[in-house]
This record gives sequence, structure tokens and C-alpha cells, in this order.
Amino acid sequence: MPKNVLGTAVGTACVTVLTLGLTTAPATAAPPAAVASPGSGWEPAPSAPWDVPAGERCAFPVHGEPIVDEVVSRELPPPAEGVTRTAYKGDLVIRVTNKETGAHYDADVSGTALVDAYASGAQFWRVLGPVLVGVGEGNLTRGLYVVDGAYTIGISPTGTKTVAGPVVRTDSLCARID
Repeated sequence: MPKNVLGTAVGTACVTVLTLGLTTAPATAAPPAAVASPGSGWEPAPSAPWDVPAGERCAFPVHGEPIVDEVVSRELPPPAEGVTRTAYKGDLVIRVTNKETGAHYDADVSGTALVDAYASGAQFWRVLGPVLVGVGEGNLTRGLYVVDGAYTIGISPTGTKTVAGPVVRTDSLCARID
């Protein structure tokens, strides 16, 4: 997965990933047969396991691995030249593990997202529900979060994340597995 948005997951945004700070697409995975039926335009968007070194998001090294992965994606007409627009949906549960202690938390990050990716490397996410977000720099402190609600995530070409919206809740995964 490319480095800079959601994590060696968001991802993928995911969306893992999708948003660990190490990928450019949401964390995603294989769809249920009914969702990704032939000709529907929805394609499996699998998520890979990922690792984040100590100090990059949490004070300790972290491993993430999908344990439920039914995410699909669909390319939509671009809103402008140089912009790709992709929709993501489906069930995704990531087991996030403290590699030093073995403590883990199963994060349900089954939100839906509409992601615009720009030629510059910037992204703009419109999200409903929970996604996994890794923050190095941004308006949240460094960490790994489940962000939930109705909100947007702006990601600069350098990976700085800005989470905003009328309804935003954050849950620190670093605190949960410390």
C-alpha cells in the first residue's frame, strides 16, 4: 500500500483504512457475494496486515490485521480533471495489537467513505461512521484513532490530517492497548 494516508492499512483508508497515516486509501477487503455481484461496479478492496514502529503513532510498536474484511469500492465519475473519486463500504474489523505486551482491541471501522484523490497526493474524505485514522501531524494529537460520526478528513500531500464535522467522536486505540 502507498504511504501517507490511513496506515499500512485506510487503508488500504482506509480506510484502512483506512487512515493510519501510512496508506492512501481506506482499509478495505473482500466483499460479501451479494454486495460485489458481477456487473455491479463494486469490487473487492482487500486490506493487508500492517505494522507501525514505536513512536510513530503510539509509544509502542503496533500491529493491525483485519479479522472481518468485507469492504468493496467503486470508482465514480471524477468531479474534476486530475481527481479520482472512489466510494467505499462494507464491514471491517481490525485487530490492533500492542506488539510489546500482546494487548489488543478489535476495532469496528465499518464506516462508508467517498474519497477524492488529487494528482498532488492530497485527499479529501467524506465519511459516515467509524474509520481507523493514524495521525502523525494534524488537528488530532499523534496517535491511532477510531473516528466516528459524520465528518470529513482532509489529507495534505505531506500527510497532515484535518478531521472536521458536525458530529465527530474519537477513541484512542493507543490508550486502549497501552
